[in-house]
Amino acid sequence: MTAQQRSFVEALLRLRPLFQSHPHHLTLESPWPILTSGAVLAMLSSAALWFNGLQYSGTFLILGMLSTLTAMILWWADCVKEGTYLGHHTKVVQQNLAMGVALFIVTEAALFVSIFWAYFHSSLAPTVELGTQWPPAGITALSPMAIPLLNTVLLLSSGATVTWGHHAFFCRNRSAALQGLMLTVALAIIFTALQGVEYNMAGFTIADGAYGSCFYMATGAHGLHVLVGTLAITVGLARLINYQLTSTHHIGLEGAILYWHFVDVVWVILYVTVYWWGAPLSLSKLVPYFYIFPPSRILLTLLYLTF
Repeated sequence: MTAQQRSFVEALLRLRPLFQSHPHHLTLESPWPILTSGAVLAMLSSAALWFNGLQYSGTFLILGMLSTLTAMILWWADCVKEGTYLGHHTKVVQQNLAMGVALFIVTEAALFVSIFWAYFHSSLAPTVELGTQWPPAGITALSPMAIPLLNTVLLLSSGATVTWGHHAFFCRNRSAALQGLMLTVALAIIFTALQGVEYNMAGFTIADGAYGSCFYMATGAHGLHVLVGTLAITVGLARLINYQLTSTHHIGLEGAILYWHFVDVVWVILYVTVYWWGAPLSLSKLVPYFYIFPPSRILLTLLYLTF
């Protein structure tokens, strides 16, 4: 498409409400899909080389990640402009975008199903190579009553704060909406920092057999989703501060909040299966918590007898 043709199309788009007979958004030619595909290919190829210890592969991995992030930012910036300033996000377009977010979450759920499948395949019937026990011989699992429990409280609290902010937004309480989203971002950052501390304290790595691979794959994939969700909610917060969202045009924030609730649900499943069920506690380890949290004595006793 020549520059003259592009100018003509842009002029037509500005006049669209006067003559367009359908509510759909027909996009112009965009470089972002092919650039994003190339950046993701470079990132994954570099990661495979880095896993095998090839020289300079780490540098190429960083460049691939930066390229992917840049392409995503530029692509999403175009989407924001189309919806905020050009008025292309009609009600039908917003419904289609919401369906796209829902389908994306379904694919992410399939990813975690495969990870949990691998985890239960190894843990329910440990082989001789694993010492016929789970966690395998030589692996000291992390206590579910330490950082994992604190992270559970933080993440579930962030789910409550983002819901509060979402409800306040619909009630046109701008101050409460901003507070809810800010608290959500703060809790998410603390969660990510504690996850890093936990990795630093762990006495095993991703190379330590099936347990290490499943543990770091599950928690690492979830941590990556927390980072993406944090960025999405931060963008929604920035747009709300700049008065770019209304009660009828907020599909970006809506998708980010839905994605965050998905992250919450995955963490609850991950905590129960990987941290609690995957690292059985003895009664002697639970006794101190009985005295710290008296109301939870009955619950912890039932959990001990169950698992």
